[in-house]
Amino acid sequence: MNIRLAAFDDLDEIVEIYNQAIAAGLKTADTTPFLSKNRLEWFKQYTPEKYPLLVAVENNELIIGYLTLSAYRPGRAALQHTVEVSFYIHFKHHRKGIASQLLEHAIELCPSLQVKTLVAILIQNNHGSIKLLEQYGFKLWGCMPEIVEFNGNKYNHLYYGLHINNTE
Repeated sequence: MNIRLAAFDDLDEIVEIYNQAIAAGLKTADTTPFLSKNRLEWFKQYTPEKYPLLVAVENNELIIGYLTLSAYRPGRAALQHTVEVSFYIHFKHHRKGIASQLLEHAIELCPSLQVKTLVAILIQNNHGSIKLLEQYGFKLWGCMPEIVEFNGNKYNHLYYGLHINNTE
């Protein structure tokens, strides 16, 4: 497996992975699957110099996971060094360390991107992602109680954060 920046040709596989998370429920706040054509503007917001979209690739061709670094509260200058991190792994490739490698790679990129703080926002029942974030030093920084609703059930939206030790 290797990690690289996403290319436009990767969009269909990225959308397929995200749609798996939607179908599983309680992995993302989206509830309706996407078509690739509906994700074009989303894809275009990712740029290598500030907000990369990284893909994990198996055998130099199959996308098995991805991670995004996105603007947190865009347009607010005081938050320009804070970035939201999100990651999704193809269900056939869970528990193989792919998310760990993507997250580690993203953390290593942060100083060159002038990122000082990473924030992850997730649903309380996403235990696998919570465990992974905690392994990398993320702490629970906040909770929005019962604002996520699936099938009439309410869940907390959790905010995990990590300060990056920038030496540049």
